[in-house]
Amino acid sequence: MKVGVIADVHGNLVALNAVLSDMPAVDRLVCAGDVVGYNPWHAECVDAVRGDPPAEVGDTGVTLSEAAREKLPEEGVPTVMSNHDRAVAFDQAYGFNEMARTAVDHARETCTDDQLAWLGDLPERRTVCDGRLKLVHGHPADPDRYTYPEEYSPGMLDDEDVLVMGHTHVQGHETFDEGVVMNPGSVGQPRDGDPRAAYALVDFDAREVEGRRVEYDIDRVVDAVREADLPPRIGTRLRRGQ
Repeated sequence: MKVGVIADVHGNLVALNAVLSDMPAVDRLVCAGDVVGYNPWHAECVDAVRGDPPAEVGDTGVTLSEAAREKLPEEGVPTVMSNHDRAVAFDQAYGFNEMARTAVDHARETCTDDQLAWLGDLPERRTVCDGRLKLVHGHPADPDRYTYPEEYSPGMLDDEDVLVMGHTHVQGHETFDEGVVMNPGSVGQPRDGDPRAAYALVDFDAREVEGRRVEYDIDRVVDAVREADLPPRIGTRLRRGQ
């Protein structure tokens, strides 16, 4: 079984399209949260992940390729709730900096009640693939805890073969006798110094994880951020992978 793993889309439909278009055929697709936040296509990314991929979006002309649409199951992508998903769903941006709070407000203004309800109904953890893969956002003991690759340990695993986390926007994985602990990196806002969109592939049969990177049109996102009257740094820092 091969599984495509994404996380931290953060409203970046251009990057999501690039990732899904690049992704080879997989048996399952999963998401470790932060569908919304920062970049301007919150509603469109929610619809894509929940199984209702958007057509052309406004004046920006952003579309999902046919190859991207083929990766999105009609029943939606199994997803867990993150800090940004929770903040947007419940208007709870406590502790967020001004840039992040502004993006939360923008997401709440542009998402429908139905889309907000979908975000609010997401679980904080879930298992898929007959219990072989567990999804959380930050850490299995704390969904808001940042957990970097150098902190991965076999003690983080329970009965699953693969533990998937997001939150740090840093791609990495470690393989232990007990299983694999991994982060696919961020689709929409990498923070590991590599501006390319990130995702990962899990091959259960080979017991392998492959982290992958994809170039996309960052300038298009920078322009869309400006047109949405969001803080310019949301877009410009994408060029540095920050």
